[in-house]
Amino acid sequence: MNNLLKKILFIDLIKGLLITFKTIFTTPVTIRYPKQKRPLEDGFRGRHAFVRDPETGKERCVACTKCAQVCPSQCIYIDYSINSETGARVLTKYEIDALRCIFCGYCEEVCPVNALVLTEFFEYASYTREDNYFNKEKLLSNWDEFIRQYEKTEYLNKFWHLSGIGRDRLPIGKREPKAVSKKEESQ
Repeated sequence: MNNLLKKILFIDLIKGLLITFKTIFTTPVTIRYPKQKRPLEDGFRGRHAFVRDPETGKERCVACTKCAQVCPSQCIYIDYSINSETGARVLTKYEIDALRCIFCGYCEEVCPVNALVLTEFFEYASYTREDNYFNKEKLLSNWDEFIRQYEKTEYLNKFWHLSGIGRDRLPIGKREPKAVSKKEESQ
């Protein structure tokens, strides 16, 4: 009897219409994406880039291969040679397959010299796989493009110093990370 009365009086339909009328006069939750952009959350991880050393104009990478070792998706490929005079490693090949990357950020967290960063730039869709395969030169150009669009005067990635770890246990480059100034980049 109760179900028959609900069917005759369209109780479920009336409940649905009440919900519709209640929400029709509230502000919308969606945004109009190309014109309006949602502010990024702190710690957002986007397109990969090599931080350009302001003194040399080259990448900061010392070819320690820690980023490739810690990467869970194994999307980083590194090759290096040994300088015969100094014995230091010289980076010869650095490649990231961004389509395999899960954007966990382990690579930027483990880097002892803060050479790699996942920028806040997220609009890089493409039609070819090659556009999402970053080599050393492409990573440097990603940095140049990102730092030009960056609104603040200095860039300091929050993952360059991890909270909860004593500074004395970190590599020297991570103990007191220095912000990258846009002024230095433009020279």
